[in-house]
Amino acid sequence: MPCSNARARILIRKGRAKVYRLFPFTIQLIDKASGDVQPVAIKLDPGANTTGVALVREHADPTKQTVLHLAEIAHRSRAIRKHMIQRAMFRRRRRTANLRYRAPRFDNRTRREDWLPPSLQSRVDNVASWLNRYRKLAPITSIYVESVRFDMQALENPDIEGLEYQRGTLFGSELWEYLLEKWGRRCAYCDAEGLPLEAEHIAPKACGGSNRVSNLTLACHKCNQRKGSQPVHLFLANDPSRLARILSHTKKPLSSAAAVNVTRKATTRVMSATGLEVHCSSGGRTKFNRTQLGIPKTHALDAACVGELSELESSNIPVLCIKATGRGSYQRTRLDSFGFPRGYLTRQKAVKGFQTGDLVKATMPRGKFKGVHQGRLAVRVRGAFVIQSSAGNVETSWKHCKRLMRNDGYTYEINSPAIPPPPKGGGSLAY
Repeated sequence: MPCSNARARILIRKGRAKVYRLFPFTIQLIDKASGDVQPVAIKLDPGANTTGVALVREHADPTKQTVLHLAEIAHRSRAIRKHMIQRAMFRRRRRTANLRYRAPRFDNRTRREDWLPPSLQSRVDNVASWLNRYRKLAPITSIYVESVRFDMQALENPDIEGLEYQRGTLFGSELWEYLLEKWGRRCAYCDAEGLPLEAEHIAPKACGGSNRVSNLTLACHKCNQRKGSQPVHLFLANDPSRLARILSHTKKPLSSAAAVNVTRKATTRVMSATGLEVHCSSGGRTKFNRTQLGIPKTHALDAACVGELSELESSNIPVLCIKATGRGSYQRTRLDSFGFPRGYLTRQKAVKGFQTGDLVKATMPRGKFKGVHQGRLAVRVRGAFVIQSSAGNVETSWKHCKRLMRNDGYTYEINSPAIPPPPKGGGSLAY
């Protein structure tokens, strides 16, 4: 059952409890195997890049709750998407290279009805993983989740109604004719006319740009080659007026809203599979609760405001920032900027009992890095490790390292509360 920070310190100092986990900080009682617990609910605010998590204690009146723990989970969907694009490039190269013939295996490429791309599935897996972790650390009895479905056309045009929903941007015209009329049949970057024009992505696809009409412009071959995969802000850094004119024709990217819409049902299915009572709420209700209670807008506090709420206590506690990093790589080599192999990775992940990503504490008796250092570890075969601490990279030997927590695919950081000053209590989990 979650307890206050002061009580956790007293229990550890008297030897009645031991540290079970550092992040989130959890203690386990030694002199008692059972005890009274209170109903605890977990609240989730799923997002495209960050998901807010809040553990709250429910009172006799369900609308009155006390915040026990706040956390924010940063997903790694962009990194996964980058790796998938790189893998596709490797496969494309193998198809054109003089390699052995591989028979097609299209019959084996079947997908389930609920299949999601890896970049989106990782969001659902992160939420499911931390839901199971919190269920092991606290007596959770119910789940509150903000289930939102964005109206993509209303995000672009708030005044849209009726038949306009069935008519897209290109209604009554072709793409090329639409671009020619929109950009005045001239290059958007040098105003050249009478030249062969090419369709060009304002936000490069290499930087996450899409093929939406609002992200396309016209450019002559020379400007298109000079821009390449540069962001438009960098390419037109010396011409702010032209940059402002081009950006005025673009629209806000909807990739985040689309990701939330696609993963909404999958996240709800994961929660329903736990067997706990699941309460779905709207984003409008969350905003209403936050406004009525005067709570700042953050991912974690948005999660605390999910559902019907009339009173929320102890909302100004530190926030645990959880960042998904993955557990390693299957690649045998690293690549340089040209795609050629650069060094080879070891086949074994563990070296002297340590793995890359472990949280360690190193006490250096002498040398350039003399002192005590703490951070994530990067192992080497010869036993000379590197610690990524707040002061920078520190080189040390495995003999001076003491592991505090094994690598679990996440990094952790504690941020100060959004509402000073912090109250007494909240933040620790104890059994």
